[in-house]
Amino acid sequence: MDENFSAVVPMFSREIGKELLERVKEAEPRSSVSHIGVVISAGDGIATIRGLEGCRSGELITFDSGAYGIALNIIDDMHVSAVLLTSSEAEPVTQGLTARRTQRVLEVPVGEAALGRVINPLGHPLDGKAPLRALKFRRVEMEAPGIMDRAPIDTPLQTGIMAVDGVVPIGRGQRELIIGDRQTGKTAIALDTILNQRGSNIYCVYVGIGQKNSTMAALVRTLEDAGAMEYTAVVNASASDSAPMQYIAPFTGCAIAEEFMYQGKDVLIVYDDLSKHAVAYRSMSLLLKRPPGREAYPGDIFYLHSRLLERAAKLSKEKGGGSMTALPIIETLAGDISAYIPTNVISITDGQIFLSTELFLSGIRPALNIGLSVSRVGGAAQTKAMRKVAGKLRLELAQYRELMVFSQFGSELDSATRKQLQYGERLTETLKQDQYRPLPMAHQVVILASAVRGHLDDVPLHDVERFNAGFLQFMIARHSRIIAKIQNTGQLEDEALERIDECCVEYKAQFS
Repeated sequence: MDENFSAVVPMFSREIGKELLERVKEAEPRSSVSHIGVVISAGDGIATIRGLEGCRSGELITFDSGAYGIALNIIDDMHVSAVLLTSSEAEPVTQGLTARRTQRVLEVPVGEAALGRVINPLGHPLDGKAPLRALKFRRVEMEAPGIMDRAPIDTPLQTGIMAVDGVVPIGRGQRELIIGDRQTGKTAIALDTILNQRGSNIYCVYVGIGQKNSTMAALVRTLEDAGAMEYTAVVNASASDSAPMQYIAPFTGCAIAEEFMYQGKDVLIVYDDLSKHAVAYRSMSLLLKRPPGREAYPGDIFYLHSRLLERAAKLSKEKGGGSMTALPIIETLAGDISAYIPTNVISITDGQIFLSTELFLSGIRPALNIGLSVSRVGGAAQTKAMRKVAGKLRLELAQYRELMVFSQFGSELDSATRKQLQYGERLTETLKQDQYRPLPMAHQVVILASAVRGHLDDVPLHDVERFNAGFLQFMIARHSRIIAKIQNTGQLEDEALERIDECCVEYKAQFS
């Protein structure tokens, strides 16, 4: 009897103890700790707050006036410096105002609700339409995909520009820098690339940083007229916006693009431009009293752009197989690509498209400098058809530029040199292309095939443009099957190339 009793008692005591513990937990008062601080100084978009114990870098902070900011400087356990994200006139932040921790970082609405919209870096509409009805929000600062999460870049992203697709091809998941002085056509190349994605199932995000509102309005109107806003989201932090707004703008655009990428889709993002982004970050850093470095930029300016651009990638099949292609833009001063910010971004990206002021003013548009432009992905990002006709294009154009400089000092040239100069002149003329007129890949292949195989050598230079346009229409009207096959398969067989040669001879006979 005593043995049975001693065995049963511990079992009952455990059950009773468990039930008592649950009741005690339920009876505990639900206390909520509110992290509150006081603004001790405010000005120039910076607020210093005392009392926000445990605040983390990048955390969102709200103020009683309705304003909010981001904590960027953690001075000590009790003092925090934050940059303000809202207008100082509408929601002023003054000394003595109460500030609160939110214990979360900045998030923006993402997904297809952003397509066709113009928003600010906080996700608020700038196009006068209703607020975004996004089902999902995403943090603006995210970790870039790791090495094992990436796949090799092997699929081309067609820009529709012959000079780019033929000489410096861009692949899906690549980061290709567009660099040059102001008014050399940098935004035009990015805009043509967006227009060329119509019908290709590639989403686009355009981020304007420090641009004039009138410039952005004209750009959005161009996209609307071409029907490109259906697959494009525009994030705008204009020149009249504060430095913190310009600072977070590219990260907001990257978050929107990243959502599509992780859904297994292909997306193109344009940062226009990162020079103004660096200036905005420098302004913030100096106001936050961070130590200045070269050209007064803070020491982490390289990390600022690397953590942004490293998020562009082509994901492996295990991660969905999506891709994000980045086209950052950098503005140089007097063609100086050895300045601090240009060299930083060049070292991060997978190549650059360098636009020359001299070429632009001489009428060569796009003003692509062959010697300084490069794609580190190379032929892997080209279709076999384009590689077949444009494989030696870079070398031949470089030789032509070198001969042209040499010929300026010589009075007499032999026949071989003159012939090579004539060939180079016609190649250069062929690569000229009007803005907002991107060409499909098959059309580019047909035009380049006629040029690189010497069919333009006896065509007068001033008639080259008219000849190319007429020959393309001739091919579309009479030999559309050849063009369709090139476009669908991405290959150019020897038989098709011979047929293009025959068609070129046939068209030249009737060209006048």
